[in-house]
Amino acid sequence: MYDYDLERYLNVRSAYGASFAPDGTLSFLHDATGVSQVWTLDAAGRWPEQRTFYDEPVSFVDYSPERPELVFGMDEGGNERAQLFLLGDDGRIENLTGMPDAKHRWGGWRPDGGAFAFASNRRDESVFDVYVQGREETGEDAELVYEGDGWFSVGGWSPDGERLILSEAHSSFDQDVYVLDVESGDLTHLTPHEGSVRYVSVSWSPDGDALYLATDERSDTLSLARLSLSGDLEVVRADDDWNIDGVAIDQASGRVAYSKNVEGYNELTVGEFEDATTIAEFPTPDLPGGLAGGVAWSPDAERFAVSVTGRTVNTNVFVVETESGGSERWTHASTAGIPRETFVEPDVIRFESFDGREIPALFSLPPEADEDGTTPVIVDIHGGPESQRRPSFAGLTQYFLSRGYAVLEPNVRGSTGYGKAYTHLDDVEKRLDSVKDVRAGVEWLHDHPAVDPDRIVAMGGSYGGFMVLSSLTEYPDLWAAGVDIVGIANFVTFLENTGEWRRELREAEYGSLAEDREFLESVSPINNVSRISAPLFVLHGANDPRVPVGEAEQIAEEVADHGVPVEKLIFEDEGHGISKRENRIEAYTRVVEFLNDHV
Repeated sequence: MYDYDLERYLNVRSAYGASFAPDGTLSFLHDATGVSQVWTLDAAGRWPEQRTFYDEPVSFVDYSPERPELVFGMDEGGNERAQLFLLGDDGRIENLTGMPDAKHRWGGWRPDGGAFAFASNRRDESVFDVYVQGREETGEDAELVYEGDGWFSVGGWSPDGERLILSEAHSSFDQDVYVLDVESGDLTHLTPHEGSVRYVSVSWSPDGDALYLATDERSDTLSLARLSLSGDLEVVRADDDWNIDGVAIDQASGRVAYSKNVEGYNELTVGEFEDATTIAEFPTPDLPGGLAGGVAWSPDAERFAVSVTGRTVNTNVFVVETESGGSERWTHASTAGIPRETFVEPDVIRFESFDGREIPALFSLPPEADEDGTTPVIVDIHGGPESQRRPSFAGLTQYFLSRGYAVLEPNVRGSTGYGKAYTHLDDVEKRLDSVKDVRAGVEWLHDHPAVDPDRIVAMGGSYGGFMVLSSLTEYPDLWAAGVDIVGIANFVTFLENTGEWRRELREAEYGSLAEDREFLESVSPINNVSRISAPLFVLHGANDPRVPVGEAEQIAEEVADHGVPVEKLIFEDEGHGISKRENRIEAYTRVVEFLNDHV
């Protein structure tokens, strides 16, 4: 065992989300101060300069294509009502939007850097409109260029600066793509379809006469495809087993990077278009960790920046030479003095569920585990459910492993990364089938010679928090304790109180209040709380707009009323998750003490 304390593990830093300036300076987000702020760096190995100094985390940064200035986003207290800010070369910061009650979702700089686009629900909280605003204008000057009636986002400007990609999400697995002529307001619908089809990671072609995107229109997995402006779709790259996504195209050069998700790890392909559907590949980039994303091209596309992470590699920004694949780490986010060789890499495993289906998972054993049946296990369940547990760095996971816990991270049915059909196996009336998958995972653990079957913990956040609570109610005898982080306790009150802009999207996944209320009540853990027997820790942020804090309050009260040990911790300055390092240290110190007492 290693004797580094929890605070040390939670002080492992991350650097990510890079963007190049016109002169090659790199901006990125770095959490050295405890929350992610904007930093810049002009060469590898040099000391970076911190450019923002807020108590709240910055959500993204994007350099102008023409000037030494950048835009970044930030909300207040985790309320997700992000505002856009302009940071000039002289260090002055201007609030570009100035409407704190509205959400603003960045849509990118116009190619000449004179204006930018964004989507916002400032007119009607339940829908998103599209705006264009000059770089020297205030939020009140923004021009409404498209009045939306749903969840619209902006995918970027055409090379001539006259058109915008608009994406409309009907659910996490169903989108539509449009092209908007900014001056005339003409909107062209490119993806009429039936059923649920994903059209994601949309980019303009270099000549602006088509779009490239990832879609599952013609297959169970996402393929890289070319979509003409008349709506014709041609598949460029496909894989029958794994999703291709994360498409990034440099418009000036025609160079392209995309990734393939294989068992949660990704394979990055880099090349350039020889014609509309032919890519000449360059050597595979030499990168550690197994996960790389967020490609940002340099002005000449001779190199690109990418965020690199892995279960044993904390997140840093690397710069890759496009043609050779050679790479250099530009940022040096520290491991807080913990030797990298002490971090544990997971195994990819599969276990059989109730219907014979193989469920993929990551499984990690502590370094000193013996096959003597004494190892406790944390079953860590991801949120979403339209998500996937991937082997990125997680300081808390490494801490638990260092303290003798094994960790099982199941990608239960409904998870992404395993094809379209798999994502729909937990829809509405099949909701509890995913909880049966968790039970099957625990049964797999019972057969493992190292595992103590009486010391298994359910832990998860957001939808994973629902999975924890549902696992405790459906299979109470399996668990020694539960940790519910910003989880759903009652689907009815959750849908009634979640942000108005989210309700329709969430009803598409869970069922509607109008038509499925009885079912939603039947699968809500709050209505089966008398079955919970394991001690429960409940963690939440008071400003959570996704899963309102009332979910935590009601489940904690009901569990306590039934005489089960319960601890509740709510942070007044957090939202959907615990983002500030000082709060994370307090929260997970309490969780560790709770598990020490009960497990």
